[in-house]
Amino acid sequence: MSRDGTGRAGPPPDSGEPTPVTAGDRPLVSVPSDEERSRILDQLPVPVAYFGRDLVLALANRAAGESVDRPVASLLGLLPGEIEPGLYLEGGKGLVEAIERVLRTGQAEPYETQLTMKGSEHIWQAAMSPVRDAAGEVQGVSVVILDTTEQVRARRRLALLNKAGMRIGSTLDVGRTAEELAELAVEDFADFVTVDLLSEVVAGDEARSVLHRDSINFHRAAQCSVLEGCPESVVAVGDTHAYEPDSVVGRTLIKGEPTRMVLDDAALRRWTTIEPARSQSMRDHRIHSVMVVPLKARGIILGTTLFCRHRTPGAFSAADLQLAAELVSRAAVCVDNARRYTRERATALALQRSLLPRRAARQRAVEVTARYLPNADGAGIGGDWFDVIPLSGARVALVVGDVVGHGLHAAATMGRLRTAVRTLADVDLAPDELLTQLDDLALALDREQPADGPEGGQVAGATCLYAVYDPATGHCTMARAGHPEPVVTRPGGSAELLRLPPGPPLGVGGLPFESAEFELPENSRIALYTDGLIETAGRDTAQALAELRDLLGRPARSIEEACDTVMESLVTEHPNDDVALLLARTRRLDADHYASWDLPSDPAVVSDARRRAAAQLAAWGLDDAVFTTELVVSELVTNAIRYGGDPIRLRLIRDTALICEVFDGSSTAPHLRRARMLDEGGRGLLLVASLTERWGTRYTGTGKTIWAEQPLPVVEEPDPA
Repeated sequence: MSRDGTGRAGPPPDSGEPTPVTAGDRPLVSVPSDEERSRILDQLPVPVAYFGRDLVLALANRAAGESVDRPVASLLGLLPGEIEPGLYLEGGKGLVEAIERVLRTGQAEPYETQLTMKGSEHIWQAAMSPVRDAAGEVQGVSVVILDTTEQVRARRRLALLNKAGMRIGSTLDVGRTAEELAELAVEDFADFVTVDLLSEVVAGDEARSVLHRDSINFHRAAQCSVLEGCPESVVAVGDTHAYEPDSVVGRTLIKGEPTRMVLDDAALRRWTTIEPARSQSMRDHRIHSVMVVPLKARGIILGTTLFCRHRTPGAFSAADLQLAAELVSRAAVCVDNARRYTRERATALALQRSLLPRRAARQRAVEVTARYLPNADGAGIGGDWFDVIPLSGARVALVVGDVVGHGLHAAATMGRLRTAVRTLADVDLAPDELLTQLDDLALALDREQPADGPEGGQVAGATCLYAVYDPATGHCTMARAGHPEPVVTRPGGSAELLRLPPGPPLGVGGLPFESAEFELPENSRIALYTDGLIETAGRDTAQALAELRDLLGRPARSIEEACDTVMESLVTEHPNDDVALLLARTRRLDADHYASWDLPSDPAVVSDARRRAAAQLAAWGLDDAVFTTELVVSELVTNAIRYGGDPIRLRLIRDTALICEVFDGSSTAPHLRRARMLDEGGRGLLLVASLTERWGTRYTGTGKTIWAEQPLPVVEEPDPA
């Protein structure tokens, strides 16, 4: 019987041959010799090491030596700290502590460290396992090391890009977007970052090519540093500066590809030749590595981003350049979106302001002031508007409206509605009739837009409030179409909300509008506003209305002061909707500006009417207007007697113009026509039209008024207040 009990003779124990391991009669595996074990270990592609209980390295393969760039023979017998000082982590917790812990507990555990080898950063993940003897006692620790640099970098890159997606582009502001890019880069992989935008980009314009420029002008949009105050920069945020086409930045922009460079002496000398101030700052702060990445979106160069390192010892790697390019690419899209928004907002704002009144209309019925503030939440310009329209008879119309929606469409619709209001006001329609006509127009405009289009249905949300004030009687007639009710402050009293009959928004159609008439004493204040003044996120509308009444009820030296007080108190720094406020203080016509006579329906009274008018003009010191006024009075009174009916009333008003009005009880409208050669009549209105600046007809519930205006010299009168 052989020694192994199988009947076969095995090799002698000291032969050095592999000992076969058997199962039954069939050999399965040969146990390798020490030489074969060493050869197998050296051929493993991952570093493997063994530390004994004395913590010295007893065994290592060739990959372990290559990982620290040293021969294996020179490593054996060394402690971990003698192999590579970088194996110690910050705080003194390094590989020695980890090995001691495994020896003590007998439990395997992972270990990760980060080293810079041959100028390149490496991240190692080690699996440490206890090695036991036949009795189960731990005699050492085996360490298997994997280079996880690429995996860790990929995770970091994805995490950074995910962070960039959440933080960059949070607003539609070009400057803030640039700041977010700089702040994020400094947090993660750079020590100093600058973001420069082409000057035209900051203004919202299209960027021009940089290929044929003698000098590339930039606006410093943002910069950020690990040092307080960005001492590395020679340009302040907001300043305009330039790069030469032959500079590092200029060549990178012209090429359109990111650049990475190490700032050795030769590179700094080249930089010094073109940009001495910048190169000196780089020397002073020991900037050793730079990346220049063009800010490019949709094929257009918008600017450039400069990444620098001076506190981080390692230079930027190719992976860093790729990461920076991806980061800047994402930021560039946000910058371009912000630029496009800036341009659209500026265009819409210019359109809206061109459609709003540029100066106060010439009239004396009310003293007016207005405020308009566009929203600031990124939704675009809205369709709020206000207007002051002089009417016949020294009356004035006050208008405030709001088109639901934002952007160019809302601004254009506002302009069309405002023009329509002025046109309808010119024919002296009553407030309820005017809103009815405006509602029909809004329906027509709404039908022009496809129902499923992006702009369909916006006009139907328009609201409007139209008020007519007559300074001769102190009466104010108002009607509203879905608009907030006005606030009136009477002299010596508190402010109150005027209760007007409700009306549907413009564009709904089919529902009537109703007017309400109020008598307002002289020096009353009327406040017309849009919903942006009282409807603010986080504030109750009823509470805002109460605060508005309180503010308007306070004494004020002028309506300008009262208007400013309201805006400062109720409007937030960044309103989420457009705000329009129109504040008017009423005036009354006295005996020095107004004269009226009731006339019988008798042709003989015409001469008496001329005489009274001439006497009144002489009392006003308007002798130069007597002849023309007598002709106008004669024609209008004659027409009222011949074609109208009782009652007949003549009224003269001295306002911004000399106004002659004749009221009669008929609603028949006169028409201007050209009389033929042999016609005996038909020349009266033609004569009136040729002698006066303008004339017209307005209707009341009991008849009509024909009026004519003659221009007067502009004379500033003292403020009645």
